[in-house]
Amino acid sequence: MATLFAVELCFSSCSEDELQVQKNFPFEVQIMPVSKYIANGETVEIRCRIIPFGNYSETEYFFRYFQSDGKGTLRLFNEPPFLPNDSYLLAEKEFRLYYTSESTVSQSFDIWISDNMGNEKLTIQFSPQNAGTV
Repeated sequence: MATLFAVELCFSSCSEDELQVQKNFPFEVQIMPVSKYIANGETVEIRCRIIPFGNYSETEYFFRYFQSDGKGTLRLFNEPPFLPNDSYLLAEKEFRLYYTSESTVSQSFDIWISDNMGNEKLTIQFSPQNAGTV
């Protein structure tokens, strides 16, 4: 009787539902330090790394930016410049952005790195570099 009860308990605890796989893992975005000063026409490299706190093979990461002050272009290594507010698929978790100033005033832009489940927002600011500024 005890064996029959154990077998029944085993079968009744099994469900026909699919196995639950965790798909939503938080992540951080690390950025190497960059100069806070930039001159008109100067290009600054911004090294970025996405660090997920778990692994799900179907996770995709996307990039989008918006420039709120100043004027400039942002791009990946040899790619054409990004368009503000357009979303771009990131092929790698480590990447380098290149910002080229087209302005003599303070510049700032917001970067959004998101996955299929959540978001991370970063802000980058540059001050104008004058002849006397180092």
